[in-house]
Amino acid sequence: MTLGALAVPTYDDARVVVPAPAAGAGNWAGAASAVLVHGTFWLTYRVRRPLDEGRGVTVVVARSDDGERFETVAEVHRDMFGCESFERPVLVPVPAGGWRLYLSCATPGSKHWWVDSLTAATPEALPAGERRVVLPGDAAVAVKDPVVTHGPTGWAMWLCCHPLTEPGHEDRMTTRLLRSDDGLEWADRGEVLAGRPGEWDARGARVTTVLRPGAGGPLTVLYDGRPDAASNWFETTGIATWDGTRLVAADAPPLRSPYGDGAWRYASAVPLPDGRTRFYVEAARADGAHDLVTVVR
Repeated sequence: MTLGALAVPTYDDARVVVPAPAAGAGNWAGAASAVLVHGTFWLTYRVRRPLDEGRGVTVVVARSDDGERFETVAEVHRDMFGCESFERPVLVPVPAGGWRLYLSCATPGSKHWWVDSLTAATPEALPAGERRVVLPGDAAVAVKDPVVTHGPTGWAMWLCCHPLTEPGHEDRMTTRLLRSDDGLEWADRGEVLAGRPGEWDARGARVTTVLRPGAGGPLTVLYDGRPDAASNWFETTGIATWDGTRLVAADAPPLRSPYGDGAWRYASAVPLPDGRTRFYVEAARADGAHDLVTVVR
């Protein structure tokens, strides 16, 4: 599907890259991020099981020559970080050399999350890499699910933030923009995207990937949103465009899976040399499980 010159992912022609770890609700493979470096696709994703089996148990790093058939090269278990669950990881090549894996970690017995990292010379070496807490969060805000990029102007992070000050409402989410010179020390530039009252994203908005714009087009992102607390974990995907100050959501229905709970979330976009984009998306299937799928537009 395209919106003008902008390619966006839909379920049409989607292919399963990583199937859910088992059948049924709560079994999910996804929350992925991906990059293409020197002709090789590098993918990282979390494997989740139902609440009574441990939630986000591992983060996997994998490689592929074609973007569809992946070989696991490394795996990180939540026990290494003393966390209750993992959510979205991010794999980034470091400009000066090496690789960094950002990890979203849940504090046991709480609604708090923090962002940690591992840095190593190769993706295979990441489990034993140098560890550093990147963003600790605090008693008022949980931080997770970053989208991290770097370019001529330095590093940028789109960070999902959950307020913790109202018990029972911790699922709400907004996105803040952060900047960095090295990808480890970050400066907060403020909130840039939030839910819209009365809309499909009223309960929250989480940036998931930055899109390659059309010729001369503005910076555009895909984001996850949901209308209410009951839709937590079943987010669908919207489009927002930078207006010079913040992101403005498009006036369009969200993209969704035609199956199960409709989840179509955590989209990651990989620009291809031929001008197309390969997307990776966590997608609901009919039995309530979520597969990690890919589609090219």
